[in-house]
Amino acid sequence: MISCSLILTQELRRLRTAAAPDDSCALRRPANHVSNPPGEFQLIERLLKRLGPGRRAILGPGDDCAILPAARARQLLTIDSMVEDVHFKLAWGTPEALGARALTVNLSDIAAMGGAPRFCLVSLALPDWANRKWTGAFYRGLLKLADETGTSLAGGDLSRSEKLVCDVMVCGSVPAGKAIRRDGARPGDVVHISGPLGGWRHRPTITPRLDLGRKLRGKATSAIDLSDGLSLDLHRLCVASGVSAALDRVPLLDGATERQALHDGEDYELLYTAPPGLRVPGERIGVITKGRPGAVEYRGKPMPILGYDHFRNRR
Repeated sequence: MISCSLILTQELRRLRTAAAPDDSCALRRPANHVSNPPGEFQLIERLLKRLGPGRRAILGPGDDCAILPAARARQLLTIDSMVEDVHFKLAWGTPEALGARALTVNLSDIAAMGGAPRFCLVSLALPDWANRKWTGAFYRGLLKLADETGTSLAGGDLSRSEKLVCDVMVCGSVPAGKAIRRDGARPGDVVHISGPLGGWRHRPTITPRLDLGRKLRGKATSAIDLSDGLSLDLHRLCVASGVSAALDRVPLLDGATERQALHDGEDYELLYTAPPGLRVPGERIGVITKGRPGAVEYRGKPMPILGYDHFRNRR
């Protein structure tokens, strides 16, 4: 709800000037891995069948963002949750870093569509330990990144909870016909990533690749942000496009193993495809092929589709 937006805005202005805290919060999610097919993916598929396409949406659920019609461009909408002891633990970083991260994971979705952020809504449920000092630091981190990326805080909600829970929704825009979707990859396209991978163990901070996403408009045939692991997110892109993929390499962050780079997730780099011969930024890691939709090979062998899944124990 956003009925408290004026009160929240006034409080945030005061929090901008609050003293910096020494409390800490988490920067990454636990390393739970599951085998294909992931329960989360199956649950989403079932929900999509029941929901169907939105009546006024150009693109409904199932991509990094929903695409809605607008007068001169297209609106992009995305939302992500961060839940204590699911996505992060309190001992892993500062509240400023957590605030910035809560916004970054949504800006990464906007980047994957080639868009620019415009507004955000922030819903924060606070446990008893989260005092004014901690809350002020959280919002300072979020607002600093918002200022740097041209994202205006339009409102939100504050409530109580046993665990810290933050939901951020971002509204962005992209020129009509220029949004980069997951379903445009074609056999022969080259697969690229925006940077080396290693997962949450080797990436304490993440950066939304907004500038790169905009440069890929009109060049990339498809794109997705890497949140749940290269193998799982590439699988999702291939399913959406009805193609397979063959990878021959993956660049590693310092200290990362090949398995971590392929499966750990929480990198928030961009994975994208482009026609052969077209020069685009980033590193080439493979090609799109004909075959069973969603199948991925790595160095000539079938690659297991592993990654983070919230519902791996769900029945």
